[in-house]
Amino acid sequence: MDATSPLARFENAYESGTAPWIIGEPQPAVVELEQTGLIRGSVLDVGCGTGEHTIYLARLGYDVLGIDFSASAVRLARANAAAHGVAARFEVADAQRLPTEPTYETVLDSALFHIFDDADRARYVRSLHGACQPGTLVHVLALSDINPGFGPRISDTVIRNAFGAGWVLEQLRESTYRGVVPEEASAELNLPAGTVTDVAAWLARIRRR
Repeated sequence: MDATSPLARFENAYESGTAPWIIGEPQPAVVELEQTGLIRGSVLDVGCGTGEHTIYLARLGYDVLGIDFSASAVRLARANAAAHGVAARFEVADAQRLPTEPTYETVLDSALFHIFDDADRARYVRSLHGACQPGTLVHVLALSDINPGFGPRISDTVIRNAFGAGWVLEQLRESTYRGVVPEEASAELNLPAGTVTDVAAWLARIRRR
């Protein structure tokens, strides 16, 4: 594997324990979605990382599958589920090449959408469309560029433009994303590296036509 490839960088972040998105608990925005009834039926947790959301939903009785392109992430997610005594399912899979059997009623994307460039984002949205049945809700929690933060941050326009034909954007609002301040963002956020903090994010609800 090319050590400079995106996959290699993600593998290294998981193996070294330096991934700023690993906080050991589900995102508050995702918990709110579940508590308000916006997660339903069979669930795909795409870009599941170390599995906090898959484990959270599996514990509540949802039929949920967590997938990630990183084998290290899936290995850690399975260990995490075992440590919590939860029978959660995880697979290594490419979000841009999802199976075309539309079996999911909810798709959860927490901090995956914003990592893609324009071309990969288009492939990802097409892949999602094939994996969703009409009426499936896709929830996207993505880092926002409206305030200081860390990681790849995007505008709301990027989300609006990505989900066009074949989708209905039901809601797009400001939210927050909880993460660990990396060294390179410490000065911008005026917080010590390693601090757990909430940064600006977008939360979108998109329905597949």
